[in-house]
Amino acid sequence: MTDTRRRVKVYTLNEDRQWDDRGTGHVSSGYVERLKGTSLLVRAESDGSLLLESKINPNTAYQKQQDTLIVWSEAENYDLALSFQEKAGCDEIWEKICQVQGKDPSVDITQDVVDESEEERFDDMSSPGLELPPCELNRLEDLAELVASSLPSPLRREKLALAVENEGYIRKLLELFRVCEDLENREGLHHLYEIMKGIFLLNRTALFEVMFSDECIMDVIGCLEFDPALPQPRRHREFLTKTARFKEVIPISDPELRQKIHQTYRVQYIQDMVLPTPSVFEENMLSTLHSFIFFNKVEIVGMLQDDEKFLTDLFAQLTDEATDDDKRHELVNFLKEFCAFSQTLQPQNRDAFFKTLSNMGILPALEVILGMDDVQVRGAATDIFSYLVEYNPSMVREFVMQESQQNDDDILLINLIIEHMICDTDPELGGAVQLMGLLRTLVDPENMLATANKTEKTEFLSFFYKHCMHVLSAPLLANTTEEKPSKDDFQTSQLLALILELLTFCVEHHTYHIKNYIINKDILRRVLVLTASRHAFLALCALRFMRRIIGLKDEFYNRYIMRNFLFEPVIKAFLNNGSRYNLMNSAIIEMFEYVRVEDVKSLTAHIIENYWKALEDVDYVQTFKGLKLRYEQQRERQDNPKLDSMRSILRNHRFRRDARTLEDEEEMWFNADEDDLEDGEAVVPPSDKMKSEEDLMEPISKFMERKKLKDSEEKEVLGKSNLSGRQNPSFKLSFSGSTKTSLSSPPSSASLNPGSPGSPGSPGSPGSGARSSPSTTTVTTKGGLVGLVDYPDDDDDEEEEEEEEDGESKEDPLPPSKKSKLSS
Repeated sequence: MTDTRRRVKVYTLNEDRQWDDRGTGHVSSGYVERLKGTSLLVRAESDGSLLLESKINPNTAYQKQQDTLIVWSEAENYDLALSFQEKAGCDEIWEKICQVQGKDPSVDITQDVVDESEEERFDDMSSPGLELPPCELNRLEDLAELVASSLPSPLRREKLALAVENEGYIRKLLELFRVCEDLENREGLHHLYEIMKGIFLLNRTALFEVMFSDECIMDVIGCLEFDPALPQPRRHREFLTKTARFKEVIPISDPELRQKIHQTYRVQYIQDMVLPTPSVFEENMLSTLHSFIFFNKVEIVGMLQDDEKFLTDLFAQLTDEATDDDKRHELVNFLKEFCAFSQTLQPQNRDAFFKTLSNMGILPALEVILGMDDVQVRGAATDIFSYLVEYNPSMVREFVMQESQQNDDDILLINLIIEHMICDTDPELGGAVQLMGLLRTLVDPENMLATANKTEKTEFLSFFYKHCMHVLSAPLLANTTEEKPSKDDFQTSQLLALILELLTFCVEHHTYHIKNYIINKDILRRVLVLTASRHAFLALCALRFMRRIIGLKDEFYNRYIMRNFLFEPVIKAFLNNGSRYNLMNSAIIEMFEYVRVEDVKSLTAHIIENYWKALEDVDYVQTFKGLKLRYEQQRERQDNPKLDSMRSILRNHRFRRDARTLEDEEEMWFNADEDDLEDGEAVVPPSDKMKSEEDLMEPISKFMERKKLKDSEEKEVLGKSNLSGRQNPSFKLSFSGSTKTSLSSPPSSASLNPGSPGSPGSPGSPGSGARSSPSTTTVTTKGGLVGLVDYPDDDDDEEEEEEEEDGESKEDPLPPSKKSKLSS
């Protein structure tokens, strides 16, 4: 066939809610005698075999999507879709479907529109509900068709639900089911399956109450065993009565509670196993079933919570040494499921639930369980502990601080958690990761309370660093006694990485506690031993730990690093990494770049004075040369305090110089010997001939931002060779400790175009008036930078300010001959 308009792919929806491709073919429509109606036919393009034969049912909801897709649900309980190659073919078939159903082809869902007018709808609502056919064997087919036709329309669905509810129809249907099953009437059983499935989709709580009662629920499940799409019925009732067994870990004396547990299990089974996977049109039709299960669970938790005898027996048996291992395993699993049920509670009910468990002694019981050898029991206990920590970490912290007054450190609950994390036998350390997350929650100051009488943060962190931190850091200290890690296998490295992650969190969030611990125990030196690990992830964890410490810019830490020469292992790791461009290389360079950018003076001096020889040849980044420049600038300021004091004055007292003085100074600038400037001399006014303190204190609001000056200085020094003129140059001088000063200026005064756009002094510039000299400028400094900065050309402001300054100034401006040069 060559007609691509009708070329389609056929899809069916499987039980996992995924679309399966059934093949490619060509679709047509026509009357099929066997099906007694107009049908859709798809024949495979490969061999002409029939891929699909589907009758266009007047009551089936067809949906058109994305112009080339038609989706619908078949009576055999599976969803179908035709994906067309061309929109025209999709439109043709859609018109045929709408013609059969008597719908307008402009709609996208054939059964979505209720055809009744407002008056008819009002009449229908005021009229009595649907009249159901008598509940007899020979009328089951009529009833099944009535149910199927009512589901697409919300109005008819409501009427059908009221009719079934009012006439007690469900019990009559279940009596018919027993008759059909005795007679092995397969056709009747198939109709009952369709009817019962339709009643579920009515989504009515009142109907569910009847269907899930003790006398009806097993027959309801029986009806759902006879799916017409399956060759043999399923055996759900056999599983529920013979295979599934109800275990009473602690005897339940309340019959209502026992019945509710049975009912919830069976309804959950119906939802998960018995009911077919909802189609795309039925997904929202089972919301009431979900709610029924949810509220049952809430009731079960509430009834168990109120049964004090039950909970008392539960915790007594959990902690009793005489309880055998199997029994304890069942008790812990019950408690775990009990806590999982509590997640469905509203916040206020959950508060009461955990308060009840706390009063019954759940934390001491968990402490006993976690001390046992059974791995499965310990795993379930860890899950229970995680529920408690996520719900209320303060409750757990208060308990462990109270028990520390009575017990040794070894048997404290937190230390047991840390030991289980350290001793996790799982090669992937799944349990250790979970426990580390719980510890992180417990030591997180963000969820600690502060009251008028006490601060939980101070008390708990003092307790933690005194009683628990040595247990947490023990594997780290044991493995870093030499220059390389003692054990460098994958599992040990993973564990040390977890410990380092928690310590890094402490560095960021715990102030003096972790600082005292690191400095007193020399933790950082031990951590940096791990940079020699053959596992890159562990070495990077060690670098991250040091980077967080440096990022605090705390001089206590800095002095500790310098005193112990702790950059040495970092630089050794950098050199051993060689020329490889990897994460290790980038992480180390970023650390030094941070020191340079943030201008951490003590660390800069320490690095250059001790490690410059090892780093001076690294030129593929400018980080280390930039550090050297920072160091030389520091030395220069120390060697020339007068220069530093002048910079301090300029930095602290922003000012605007007299216009005439600045014009003279700029003339001197352009007349200065260019060679002298390049030799490192900069033209600046001497500090002892500046204006008075009152003039200096006048604020200026139009300076360039300080950061721009700083960035400009660094770019000029590191890109020193680029001295070419630009269209609108700005002139900046940078002082450094080197013999040459970097200068960014035009090659000569002639290279400056006085008439360039944007130059305030150019004839065509607004506000320039009759002046031919450059506009008013000012000198500022920041971190060793002296800059001549052009002001924006604002006519009115400039003229007003000049008049004010001329009126205020009582001194003559300094003549150009009095200006001096300061060499670097």
